[in-house]
Amino acid sequence: MDYKEKYQQWLDFADENTKAELSAITDDKEIEDRFYKDLAFGTGGLRGVMGAGSNRMNRYTVGKATLGLARYLKSKNSGDISVAIAYDTRNNSQFFAKTAAGIFASQGIKVYIYETVVPVPVLSFTTHYLGCRAGVMITASHNPKEYNGYKVYDEKGCQLCTDDAKNAISFINDISDYSSIPFTGGNPLITYIGEKELSAFLAEVKKQSLYEEKSDLKIVYTPLHGTGNIPVRRMLEGMNVTVVKEQELPDGNFSTVRSPNPEEKDALTIAIEKAKEIGADIVLGTDPDCDRVGIAVKDGDDYKLFTGNQTGALLVKFVLEMKKASLSEKSTLVKTIVTSELGANIGRKYGLQIEETLTGFKYIGDKINKYEESGNQEFVIGYEESYGYLVGIHARDKDAVVSSMLICQMAAWYKNQGKTLVDGLNEIYDEYGYYLDSLDSFVLKGKDGAEKIQSLMTYFREKGDTLFDGIESVVDFSGGIRDLPKENVLKYIWKDGSWMAVRPSGTEPKIKVYYSIVDPSKENAKIRLDEIKTEIKAIIER
Repeated sequence: MDYKEKYQQWLDFADENTKAELSAITDDKEIEDRFYKDLAFGTGGLRGVMGAGSNRMNRYTVGKATLGLARYLKSKNSGDISVAIAYDTRNNSQFFAKTAAGIFASQGIKVYIYETVVPVPVLSFTTHYLGCRAGVMITASHNPKEYNGYKVYDEKGCQLCTDDAKNAISFINDISDYSSIPFTGGNPLITYIGEKELSAFLAEVKKQSLYEEKSDLKIVYTPLHGTGNIPVRRMLEGMNVTVVKEQELPDGNFSTVRSPNPEEKDALTIAIEKAKEIGADIVLGTDPDCDRVGIAVKDGDDYKLFTGNQTGALLVKFVLEMKKASLSEKSTLVKTIVTSELGANIGRKYGLQIEETLTGFKYIGDKINKYEESGNQEFVIGYEESYGYLVGIHARDKDAVVSSMLICQMAAWYKNQGKTLVDGLNEIYDEYGYYLDSLDSFVLKGKDGAEKIQSLMTYFREKGDTLFDGIESVVDFSGGIRDLPKENVLKYIWKDGSWMAVRPSGTEPKIKVYYSIVDPSKENAKIRLDEIKTEIKAIIER
């Protein structure tokens, strides 16, 4: 069936609002983009632009995913089955969550759904805490306001990994008739939850506290209109915290920022202005579903924005220093293949085992599951360059609630020594060498963009070690490396330990290029990085 036939099919069966939206489209290219494929349910779930059409986030694509997931859960479990559902502050998140709840209930599955917005790590925790067989989080993380998504978690609170995801996807893909999706029924099976479960989560987070000495540290915090406002502030009670009022309350349009992504400099602009006004030591910003946190640190008269790799290295040093008496030969640090080696090298100095996973925190969560089963390793800290960190095993996904608490405790620890986090980072560079890390994301939308991304990966693969001078090896993860699942990622490694990695995003129409330059000289590192980035941009543009 081509896109025009699918478009007509939707006009025949859809509800009146959907029909009206589709009928108003006059651009054939727009119709093609909405219907040339079904919104892909990948290993992390759904994510896409909201709107009518099979390639959009709407009640029908959410319904298809939910019905397929319900059938999958019933195929592998006998007896009573329950799921936990939560949602963030995005437009339609609550609507999609309630849509999913109704469909699960119509299939005889008990539902525990939060009555208000909560972070991703709370859903991860709740799924295991309530003994559910699965969890669903309605969120598009840090994406722009047009997006929403649907993440699926297993009974341990870890996002579905390779085998489970493939099995669930097969059930979802078997559903071709959107008009047969049961949107009503089963309400007695739906239970609303809230404060009790959130408090249980926060109690587990509090157990990860490492430093509670008094300090005159001044903090500015922005939840960027997201779910972090209440839980993060509760974990920072007793500290001197100023919240950015303009960004405190939920707003699905994220009207004060271009994009609610703490990886991007302008997301923290208002918070930094507030910090300058009151002379704060540190700025924290969590994304809408509160699984990522970005920071800016007072450095003279200005504020220095930290990368995810820099914050991660500092957290590794702080956590291991605070826990050094309890570390053992089982203690393990887990990072992704596109995360800097700096934090790993710190871990090695403290005697930790180091494990690498593919990109995506679900693989770190899966490592925790496996450590629990085998008893051979103990998880201490996991992180990725994209501002996601986890200490503790209360959740199996990145957690900006526990990270925010520990970052502030770390800043207080340094301040009580007369130092800032900038000083702490420079001490790490002095000991371990200078690492300059960066990320470029190239947006290539629609069918044409998807084809270009595919052709670019073919080009990079064919060029191999001739792409740049001095490349010692190329690691192609599409063939399966060590015990890692196959993934479309290429990593180019220079003789001095510098590297570059290229991968298509699994959730957005982007190709991402990661850089990590190792050089004794900051100036030389920057020059070299700029040269490589200029050449990569030229390749992609032509």
